[in-house]
Amino acid sequence: MRNESIRYLIVPGWQGSPDDHWQTHWQNSLPNSARVEQADWLTPRREDWVAALAEAIAADSTPVILIAHSLGCITVAHWAATAPLHYLRQVRGALLVAPADVERPACAPALRNFAPIPTDLLPFPSQVVGSDNDAAVSAPRALELARNWGAEAGILAGAGHINVKSGHQRWEQGFAYLYRLQNRMEHHARRRA
Repeated sequence: MRNESIRYLIVPGWQGSPDDHWQTHWQNSLPNSARVEQADWLTPRREDWVAALAEAIAADSTPVILIAHSLGCITVAHWAATAPLHYLRQVRGALLVAPADVERPACAPALRNFAPIPTDLLPFPSQVVGSDNDAAVSAPRALELARNWGAEAGILAGAGHINVKSGHQRWEQGFAYLYRLQNRMEHHARRRA
């Protein structure tokens, strides 16, 4: 955004984002970026992950854009459902990539404590990006989550889970979704002014 300094907060999913993951590349290339660090990346507990996100947002009063992947997206939804209003207002937008459907039958048992997924509208502009062949969330389910959250949605062809395994190391194309989100944020800010 033009006249406002923004902090980019990277919110990785289950098992974290390794060095060659697009979230790590984005963190290294976006100004004022930081990562939400979880105490346990392998056996995530919803309360702990939400608390770590809350702590990372509250650590600095700068406005924030959340850039979440997989279980990180579900963590954002849980945080938004319970966060105090002044912290919700601090978040200007969220890019939610390949949200993990923790309610699907084949979901890993370690992730099931994140169910049910909140269906509340997110109180900030958001963009969901999914894929038509992601084992962690079907395209129709990604669209349903986007609708529930009041997010714009984009479904990529053949992009898998949009991670290293599916060939998304730098994922330069993803910046188009970030720019689109930032344009929506500016429009949202003008409407509120």
